[in-house]
Amino acid sequence: VEGNYNIFNQHNAEDPSLEQAPHRMAQMEPNLDHDVSWFLLPSHWAKMVVALISFLCFANSYDGDFVFDDSEAIINNKDLRAETPLGDLWYHDFWGSKLSSNTSHKSYRPLTVLTFRINYLFAGGFYPVGFHIINIILHCTISVLMVDVFSILLGGLQFSNKGRRINLAPKSSLLAALLFAVHPVHTECVAGIVGRADLLCALFFLLSFLGYCKAFRENKEGHAFSVFWVLVSVILGAIAMLCKEQGITILGLNAVFDALVINKINLLELIRKLLFIKDKSLEHAGLLRKGLLFRITLLMCGGVGILYIRWRIMGTGPPAFTEVDNPASFADSLFVRAINYNYYYSLNAWLLLCPWWLCFDWSMGCIPLIKSVSDWRIIALAALWFCLIGLICQALCSEDSHKRRILTLGLGFLIIPFLPASNLFFRVGFVVAERVIYLPSIGYCILFTYGFSLLSKQAKKKKILAVAVLGILLINVMRCALRSSQWRSEEQLFRSALSVCPLNAKVHYNVGKNLADKGNQSAAIKYYREAVRLNPKYVHAMNNLGNILKERNELHEAEELLSLAVQIQPDFAAAWMNLGIVQNSLRRFEEAEQSYWTAIKHRKKYPDCYYNLGRLYADLNRHIDALNAWRNATVLKPEHSLAWNNMIILLDNTGNLAQAEAVGREALELIPNDHSLMFSLANVLGKSQKYKESEALFLKAIKANPNAASYHGNLAVLYHRWGNLDLAKKHYEVSLKLDPTAPGTKENYSLLRRKLEQLQKKGGA
Repeated sequence: VEGNYNIFNQHNAEDPSLEQAPHRMAQMEPNLDHDVSWFLLPSHWAKMVVALISFLCFANSYDGDFVFDDSEAIINNKDLRAETPLGDLWYHDFWGSKLSSNTSHKSYRPLTVLTFRINYLFAGGFYPVGFHIINIILHCTISVLMVDVFSILLGGLQFSNKGRRINLAPKSSLLAALLFAVHPVHTECVAGIVGRADLLCALFFLLSFLGYCKAFRENKEGHAFSVFWVLVSVILGAIAMLCKEQGITILGLNAVFDALVINKINLLELIRKLLFIKDKSLEHAGLLRKGLLFRITLLMCGGVGILYIRWRIMGTGPPAFTEVDNPASFADSLFVRAINYNYYYSLNAWLLLCPWWLCFDWSMGCIPLIKSVSDWRIIALAALWFCLIGLICQALCSEDSHKRRILTLGLGFLIIPFLPASNLFFRVGFVVAERVIYLPSIGYCILFTYGFSLLSKQAKKKKILAVAVLGILLINVMRCALRSSQWRSEEQLFRSALSVCPLNAKVHYNVGKNLADKGNQSAAIKYYREAVRLNPKYVHAMNNLGNILKERNELHEAEELLSLAVQIQPDFAAAWMNLGIVQNSLRRFEEAEQSYWTAIKHRKKYPDCYYNLGRLYADLNRHIDALNAWRNATVLKPEHSLAWNNMIILLDNTGNLAQAEAVGREALELIPNDHSLMFSLANVLGKSQKYKESEALFLKAIKANPNAASYHGNLAVLYHRWGNLDLAKKHYEVSLKLDPTAPGTKENYSLLRRKLEQLQKKGGA
């Protein structure tokens, strides 16, 4: 043991006078806080400060919208609805798809989805405020827990005779926790609602670690460790994994912590013993000391058991990703794959060091592939491995056991949680993702704080160094506030990415989609065209651009784009349907029909396509086929108002009033507040001379939509037929006021006026 410090001469966050002699397991090591010029606060005050500052960083995201992936994971996820059985959550992925489906991403996070469902039920719908508040609270809670975690990782694990853990590095643990709390790279996890998966995973990850540390408090029986707490730690690790896949890595980190902190194993010395000393027994190597091998066996068995259960539920099929999601993983050359993976690692490291350029998506050309060693970006790889190898050498070879322990733990927490996102074991569906750095940033904070302590030790003006670090924290706070405000709406989020990733086709696509949703089609076309230019195989951009051009009656270019989209991706059902609509508009009916049926072949349950197919058949006077197509649409989607309306109108126009009435009543039972259905059924009832019932439906429809000229005009026709001429006159006039150009209403109003004039003449005679 190095150093000769007495524990009560160190700066402790707890009041030393309340503690008795330290526990016999205490590790007498140099104090990391000794030369650090930083704030010294009692433990409860330190946690309050961390909680407050972490809250201030992200508070302005509380009333943000659902943005980006939130739509698929929350709004369109049927697993959040009360009508979906809770048991389905265990067989569906994060996005609500069946795990057995070929299109599933295999992201198995049922506990995260369960919290979304609880949010939805308590809010009574999709109101984002509750979702955002929970995310902010989770990050604050995790940041507070970090004070305890960093006090162990930086100061060691010691307990008093009362079993109370002693904080041996209160200043350093506070600094590291503040660094974690205000790191801008965490914005995606906190301000983006789907980031809750990372937050929940981190919460149970830390609880698992702290639970494992509790196993080493001496219990009443005098045992050196508690098997119960080791098992609790394994269970908490399993819960972390059910929130997000990275959670399983805590079991490996607990083993590393056990070896380095509890057993104080020197890894280099251990390797030397195993390789060069004749007595290679585990006991001689130190692996049986203090029950280490037994505990590691428990952790391994727990990890293998968890993974086996997950494998049984998920099946063996790999997740379905495309080349645009992760182009390096589709490269034929092993060299190209390896060099780009390492470049991605260097980008992740840079985001930790300088989190200024942040983007919601780093795919689709944002990071062009490195294809040769002449690419200048090779320098980033060299810098990364130069730093890593230097740190690893120091972690293994340093004579200072304190330095070895902190560097190894820092590297362990930096690297091990990142392994599931590294492409080493399986292909992942992204290039760089800020959310996956949430846990690895723990290791970064350890290394930063240790580096700060070394600089403080050598610096002559320690206060200037402390002010510099405080400045970094303040800049990060401001950056978090700015970035979280960008996550409040899709428009701000997507536009913020244009300057960071101007080559990213998905960024341009999302900006265009956002503009199109707001009705700005001209601007949307510009961004869609740029997305297609950057990625000539971007079928979704082609489909959306084709749709806008179709609505602007630029049919030939729309057809070219949609034909190219289905050529690139033959199973793209939406593009086939839109192509059918364009072909129908060009009066190429046979081709349109073929396109519709191809769309239905690739997507069996496609009500909108059946609806459009019905319109085609109606144009061709194939009435039975049209009715069948619309009936299929309503079977697949009972609330499909347009299909119901078209059925009623077609039956009405062909003189099948009884059948039209039956369909109208059936539709209103399913969609009782749809004023267009009320209007259609009212017309049928009026023709059937059921005037009272027809009048009631017309008035109800007008109440729901008072500015519809046709509603007033048709009600006027009803009164006209019924003989209520004054009421007919009143509603004709309202209709013409709303729409002066309606020719049918003008003619009917003229007829009514002539009739009223004749009646007045007769009355006068």
